[in-house]
Amino acid sequence: MAKKFAEHNGLNLTETNKIVLDSWNKNNVFEKSITEREGCPQFVFFEGPPSANGHPGIHHVLARTIKDTFNRYKTMKGFQVHRKAGWDTHGLPVELGVEKELGITKADIDNKESDKYISVEDYNKKCRENVMKFTAEWRELTEKMGYWVDLDHPYITYDNKYIETLWWLLKQLYNKGLLYKGYTIQPYSPAAGTGLSSHELNQPGCYRDVKDTTVTAQFAIIDPKPEMTEWGKPYFLAWTTTPWTLAANSALCVGPKIDYVAIQTYNGYTGEPETVVMAEVLVPSYFNTKNENNDLSSYKKGDKVIPYKIVGHYKGTDLVGMKYEQLLPMIKPMTDGAFRVIPGDYVTTEDGTGIVHIAPNFGADDSNVAKKAGVPPIVMITKKGEQRPIVDLEGKYFVIDDLDPDFVEKFVNKDAWNKYAGRYVKNAYDDTLTDKDETLDISICMDLKAANKAFKIEKHVHSYPHCWRTDKPVLYYPLDSWFIRSTACKESMVEKNKTINWKPESTGTGRFGNWLENLNDWNLSRSRFWGTPLPIWRDEDGNEICIGSLQELYDEIEKSVAAGFMTSNPLKDKGFVPGDYSQENYDKIDMHRPYVDNIILCSKANKPMKRETDLIDVWFDSGSMPYAQIHYPFENADMIDKNLAFPADFINEGVDQTRGWFFTLHAIATMVFDSVAFKNVISSGLVLDAKGNKMSKRLGNAVDPFETLEKYGTDAVRFYMLTNSAPWDNLKFDPNGVDEIRRKFFGTLYNTYSFFSLYANVDGFDYSQAEIPVAERPEIDRWILSELNSLIKGVDASLSDYEPTKAGRMIDEFVNDDLSNWYVRLNRKRFWGKEMDKDKLSAYQTLYTCLETISKLLAPFSPFYADQLFRDLENVTGRDTAESVHLTNFPVADESLIDKDLETRMEMAQKITSMVLALRRKVNIKVRQPLQAVMIPAIDDNQKRHIEAIKDLVINEVNVKELKFVEGSDVLVKKVKCNFRTMGKKFGKLMKGIAAQMNNLSQEDIHTLEKEGKINIKVDDQEVAVEATDVEIISEDIPGWLVANDGNLTVALEIKLNEELKNEGMARELINRIQNLRKDRGLEITDRINVTIAPNDQIEKAVNAFADYIKGQVLADSITLADNDGNSTNFDDFDANIKVEKV
Repeated sequence: MAKKFAEHNGLNLTETNKIVLDSWNKNNVFEKSITEREGCPQFVFFEGPPSANGHPGIHHVLARTIKDTFNRYKTMKGFQVHRKAGWDTHGLPVELGVEKELGITKADIDNKESDKYISVEDYNKKCRENVMKFTAEWRELTEKMGYWVDLDHPYITYDNKYIETLWWLLKQLYNKGLLYKGYTIQPYSPAAGTGLSSHELNQPGCYRDVKDTTVTAQFAIIDPKPEMTEWGKPYFLAWTTTPWTLAANSALCVGPKIDYVAIQTYNGYTGEPETVVMAEVLVPSYFNTKNENNDLSSYKKGDKVIPYKIVGHYKGTDLVGMKYEQLLPMIKPMTDGAFRVIPGDYVTTEDGTGIVHIAPNFGADDSNVAKKAGVPPIVMITKKGEQRPIVDLEGKYFVIDDLDPDFVEKFVNKDAWNKYAGRYVKNAYDDTLTDKDETLDISICMDLKAANKAFKIEKHVHSYPHCWRTDKPVLYYPLDSWFIRSTACKESMVEKNKTINWKPESTGTGRFGNWLENLNDWNLSRSRFWGTPLPIWRDEDGNEICIGSLQELYDEIEKSVAAGFMTSNPLKDKGFVPGDYSQENYDKIDMHRPYVDNIILCSKANKPMKRETDLIDVWFDSGSMPYAQIHYPFENADMIDKNLAFPADFINEGVDQTRGWFFTLHAIATMVFDSVAFKNVISSGLVLDAKGNKMSKRLGNAVDPFETLEKYGTDAVRFYMLTNSAPWDNLKFDPNGVDEIRRKFFGTLYNTYSFFSLYANVDGFDYSQAEIPVAERPEIDRWILSELNSLIKGVDASLSDYEPTKAGRMIDEFVNDDLSNWYVRLNRKRFWGKEMDKDKLSAYQTLYTCLETISKLLAPFSPFYADQLFRDLENVTGRDTAESVHLTNFPVADESLIDKDLETRMEMAQKITSMVLALRRKVNIKVRQPLQAVMIPAIDDNQKRHIEAIKDLVINEVNVKELKFVEGSDVLVKKVKCNFRTMGKKFGKLMKGIAAQMNNLSQEDIHTLEKEGKINIKVDDQEVAVEATDVEIISEDIPGWLVANDGNLTVALEIKLNEELKNEGMARELINRIQNLRKDRGLEITDRINVTIAPNDQIEKAVNAFADYIKGQVLADSITLADNDGNSTNFDDFDANIKVEKV
C-alpha cells in the first residue's frame, strides 16, 4: 500500500516539540549532527558559562535561540560545530547564596570569635554543593527550547583541570611583567566583602541615580588674607555628596587657574556674619544676585533675603598653602602636613563651590593629589596592627574596641568619635535599617549645622555606583590588590577589536571600543573564599613565585619538604601523580582554599613563602574558557596552537557582557596569545515586558520561560524572538505577539501543508512521477519557484552576515504572502481536477518543492516544526534520505530559476490587488460584488508592460470587468505633500520656498517626479533636487471612483453600480449561501440538487438574469422562486428562506 502524507488533527506546537524531541533523543540526532561532519571545516563556537545556582529566565531563551540558530545553520552549511556547555561556579553569586541560606556574613567565616563561626573548609564545601543546585532546571529548559549543546561533558570552572589552565595563563602574564601588586583606591563592595574591577563596575545598571543628603561645609581659615577678616569669621566652602567622608578630610583642593572670591555674608542657619571663599562663577548657585551689595547690617536672623558683598578676588594659586581648622576633630593625623589648601588640575566649576574636600582614602583622585602635595590621610591602627581608613571592611565607622589602645590614646577623641562609631556609612549595609531611617550623612549634617559648620544642606540626585551582585552601593577604598597591567596592551586590544565583526557595529566602535580606549589596569584580587586561588607565594622580604601548573607546585612542595617547612607533600599524600591527566587523578585533590593556603613553599633565600590569600576575579575564570575547557596546554595543545578550536568564529551574549565576558575574552587572548578571541559577535539586547519595562518578580511582570514554551510552543517563541526585533535591540516581549506568530505564521504553514497532504493523498501523489521541467510549467509555478530561489539566496546571505531577523522575516513573508495567500489561493482549482494531468502534477511538484525547501530554511529558527514538516514530506517521497532536517544540507539557490522580471510582474499584481481590495473595504463593497473597472495611469512603458502581463489575473482577483490604462493627466489629478520633518533637516531655510513650489507643481511635473524619482527646482537662486522619497504623492478622488497610491503606482476603482452589476453580485451571494447549505447537509461534491428560494425583488432579478450561471456553480437541476420551509438565510439587508433538496 502506498505511503500517505501525515494528516494532523490541528496545529499543536507544544505536542510537536515533545514528539520531535523524543525522536532526537532516541536517535541521537544531535550527536549525529557532529559526527556526520567529521573531517569537515570547523565552525568554532564558545558558550558563555551561566551560573547554575540561579534560575534560567526568558532572556536566556533569547540568547540560546540566537546561538542555536547559527550553530544549526553552519552545520547545515557543511561545518562541524562542536558546542560544549559550561558552568560558571565560582564567585559572589554562589557565596552570597550560601551566606543567605546559613544566616551568616563574611565576618563569620574563619572567625572563631563569631557565634556563627564556620571554617573555610566547611564553607567552601557548602558552596560546591550549592553551585550546581539548578542544573536540572537548566537542562530541562535547554532541551525544551531545542538548544543543542553538550550538557553531558561541560566545562566547570571549579574543576582542578580548569583551574590549572588558569594558573598557567596567570604565569604567562607574570612572566611578561603584566601581573603586579599595588596599594590603591579601588571600588569595594562592603556587602560582598571584596574589591571590584572596573569592568564589573561598568555592568549595565551599576550606576544609578540616588537621592543623597549633601552639605556645603564651612572650613574655618587659620591664616586668612586681610580682606577675609573684616566681616565675621572666614571660611572655605566645600561641597560633598558623601558627608560621612568629612571625618577623613585632610585637605582642600583648588583649581590653579580658577577665579575665586571672598564674600561677606551671613550663615543662613545660624545668622552668624562670616566671610566665605568659593569659585566666582558658582556664586549664583548659592546667592541671589539681586541681593549683591545690599546693606549687610539690615539682615536679621531668619530673613529669607540674605545680602552679600564680594570683597576679594584670587586665582587658585593665591589660595594654595593656606591652612584651616579640622572640620570634625575626632581622629588626628599621624604625621604633619594636613589641613591645608592644595592644587589640583581636575577641579572643575560644574557644580559645588570650586573647592574640593579631600579624603585621600576614599577616592583615587583625592589620593593622588594628596600624595603629590604630601598630605597624609586620616587613618586608624587596628588591634592587629593594620593601618586602615576610618571605615572598616563591613562599611561602618570603626568601633574603639577594634583599634590599637596606644593609637586610641594618642590620636582619638573618644567622646567625639563614639558618637558615630559603629554606624554604617550607608543604610543599605545594615539589614536593620531602611531608607526611612536617619542616615549617618544626615546625623553629621545636623551636627555641622548646629556647630555653624554647614553653609547649605540639601537633597541631591546624582549617579552612584552599585555592586553588580549585591545591588548595594560601593565605596572607594584603599586595598592591597594584585593587578593585570592591561593598559600595557591597550593599543593592541584596540587594533584587534577593529578586525572583529560586531553586531551591531556601534557596540564594537562605541561601548566596547570606548571602554578599550579608556582602559584601566585590571583589579584581579578578590578577598573571598570560594574561587580560583591566586597562585603566588611570597616570603617576608617580598620574594615571590608564581606557580603555573600542578607539576610545578608538586616540585616546589618537594623542595619545601626538604627544607623542613612542610612535613610532607599533600599532593603526594593524596596519590596525585603529575603528568597523569586522567580525571580520576585530578579528582584526588582540591586546588581551593583552605588546602592551598596550607602549602608553604621555600624561597631561593631559603625562607618560608605563604600564598597571597586573595582569589582571582571570577571574570578571569570565564574569559579563560577557550583554553581551560580543553585543559590547554597540558592537553589538546594543537587545538589552540593550530587554531583548530581558537579563536571562535562566533559568540553571543547579552549587552551586559560587553564589559564583562566579551572584554575578558578579548583581553586574555590579546595579552597571552596576541590574538582575537572571537571573530563575530552578536551583543543581544535586553528582554523587557510588553510595555518596555524591565522585568522583575517584584513588579510581577517577569515571564516564566517554562510556562511560555509550554503554552505557545518553542518554535513560536523562538521565531517571535528572532523576527520581532533585531537581536541587538531591546525586545519588548509580548505573549500576544508570540500567539500571533503561532497563528499567522505556523498556522498558515500548517494549513498550506494540510491542503497539500489532503489532495496529495487523494490523488496518490508521492513524487515518484517524472519531474516536469520547470520551463514547461505554468508561469505561476515558475514565479513561485523563482521567488523560492530568491528566498534561499536572501536567507543564506542574511544568516551568513549574522542578520537572523532579516532572514526570518523573509521566510515569514514568503509563506504568508507568496505561498499561501497568492500561489495556493490562485491555484486551488488545479488540485481539484479529476485527472493527474501535466498541469496538476506541476502544481503538486511545485508546492512540494516549496514546502520541502521551507522546512530546511526554517530549521535553524524553529527546529521542531521544521523537522516534523520535513519528515512528513520525506517519509512518503524519500527524496531526501536524511533522518532529520538537521542532518541535511542548507538549500542552495538555483540562479537559472530566478526570473526577476517575472517576480516584478507578479509583485505588481499583488500590489494592485491589495490596493483595490483596500479601496473596496473603504466603502464596504464585498469582493463577491463585481465592479466595472480599474483604471491605472502607467508612468512608463515598462510599468505598462508589466501590468498588461498580469491584467487577467488582477481582473479575476479583484472581480472587475476590465482594467484599462489612462494616458496623460486629465483623468486623475495628483498633488504633492512635503514631509516637513525630514525635508526640514535636509533643506533648512530653503524649506518654505520648496514647499511653495511643490504645492504648485503641474501634473506633468508630478509625472516626471514619479517616473524619474526626483525633480530639480530652483529656490532662492539655488538648484535643489527633491526626491520622490521626500514627499507623498496623493491622488484626488473623482466622482464615482476611489483612488489609491503606493509609490509610483496609482489605481482608481470605479465604485458606481449599475443594475447588471448588482444582479450579478446578488447571484454570487446566492451561490455562496447555497454552497454553504450543501456543506452543512454533508452532500458530496458530485451530488445534484434542486433549489427553492423565497421570493424577493433583488433575488428575482438576479435569478432571472443569471439562473444558468447559478445552477452551473451549485450543481442545481432547477431553481424555483417560491415560499418554502428551508433555512432562513441572511443577505445583509434582508433574510430569505432557501431550501436545498438532493435530486
